[in-house]
Amino acid sequence: MNKIYNFSAGPAVLPQEVLEQARDEMLDWHGSGMSVMEMSHRGEEFMSIIAKVEADLRDLVKIPNHYKILFLQGGASSQFAMVPLNLLQTKKEADYVSTGQWSQKAIEEASKYGTVNIAASSVDDHFTIIPEIDTWKMSRNAAYLHYTSNETIGGVEFNWIPDLSRIAGGSTDIPLVADMSSNFLSRPVDISRFGLIYAGAQKNIGPAGLVLVIIREDLVKTPISGTPTLFSYQTHVQHGSMYNTPPTYAIYMMGLVLEWLKKQGGVSAIETLNIAKSKLLYDLIDASHSYQCPVARQDRSRMNVPFTLRQSTLESEFLKQAKARGFVQLKGHRSVGGMRASIYNAMPYEGVKALATFMEEFENQYG
Repeated sequence: MNKIYNFSAGPAVLPQEVLEQARDEMLDWHGSGMSVMEMSHRGEEFMSIIAKVEADLRDLVKIPNHYKILFLQGGASSQFAMVPLNLLQTKKEADYVSTGQWSQKAIEEASKYGTVNIAASSVDDHFTIIPEIDTWKMSRNAAYLHYTSNETIGGVEFNWIPDLSRIAGGSTDIPLVADMSSNFLSRPVDISRFGLIYAGAQKNIGPAGLVLVIIREDLVKTPISGTPTLFSYQTHVQHGSMYNTPPTYAIYMMGLVLEWLKKQGGVSAIETLNIAKSKLLYDLIDASHSYQCPVARQDRSRMNVPFTLRQSTLESEFLKQAKARGFVQLKGHRSVGGMRASIYNAMPYEGVKALATFMEEFENQYG
C-alpha cells in the first residue's frame, strides 16, 4: 500500500496504532468472543469500556467532578438546537459570536427557539479574524454566550478563552458555551471557565458518529416545553447516556484515542507538537512568493491551515501533483476554495514536513 498523508478536515486521520489495535480486537475484544460492535450497551463488557473512557477523559483534561460527561449522537449540529432548548429557560435570549460558517449555523438554529443577539461578528472581515473582546456587546438578559473555538472551514481559532467580565453588559455569572469540535484535546483548556462544551468526535476524538458534551451540573434542568425527549440533557444525565443505544463503537474508538494521547504525554505534550506543525506551514507560507494565508496571524488555527496560490490558475495542478505524491484531501471547502491542510493531533510531524517540502518544490517549479 502506498504511503499517504490524509489532510482531511473530517472525518480526519486517526493514529496508526489506534487503527491497528482496533483491527486486532475487531473479532474478539479482550477474550470476550465478541466484537465491540456486537456487545450489549448495558452488558458488563461495554460498561467497563465507557467507564474507562470517561475516567481517562476526566484525567486528561482535568474535568471537575461537578461536570457531567455525555456521549451522544447527531454530531455537533444537533447541539445547535440542544443548547438553546436546554439553556434558554425563562430568559429566552442568548448571545452568539459569529466568526465563520459553523457559528453561523449555530446562530440560525438558535434563532428558532429564542432571540439571538450577535455579541460580535467578523463577517465584514470575511471571517478572517477573531473580533477583539473589547468590542463585544452582550445583551442585558442573556441565558448564555456561545462561540466556536475553531472554525474548521475558515481556519480562525480562539487562542484565548473569553473573559465575560470584560464585555459590555457581560457578567461572569453568564454561562460560557463553546463548540470545540475541531480543537478539543489539541491544547489544555480550563473546563471550569465554561458552562457547557460540545465537540463532534471526527477531528481529534475519534471516528464520526459521536458527539461529546461536557455540562456543569447546575445547567442540567428541564428544557423548554415541547423539547423532544432525546434533546433533553436531563434525559441523558439521568440515564448515564444510556436512554437509547449510544454509539458504542465510536465510544470504544474514542477510548483507544485517549489511551494513545496519554502515551504521547497528554494534552500539553500534543499542544507542543501542534504548535510546531502549524508553525512549519505558516512560516513557509509567509516566506513564500507563491502562497498566501487569508487569516490574521494572531487568529490562525493550529488545526486547519487554509492557503491559496497567488496564481490561482495553478491550484488544480497543485492538487493533482499533491495527490500523486500521497498528500490527499487538501482541497479547500467548496465555499471558500483554495487549499486547506488539516493537521489534527494524529497527523505526524513528518507528514507536515513532507507537505512543506512538496510545497517548496512546487514553488520552485512554477514560481
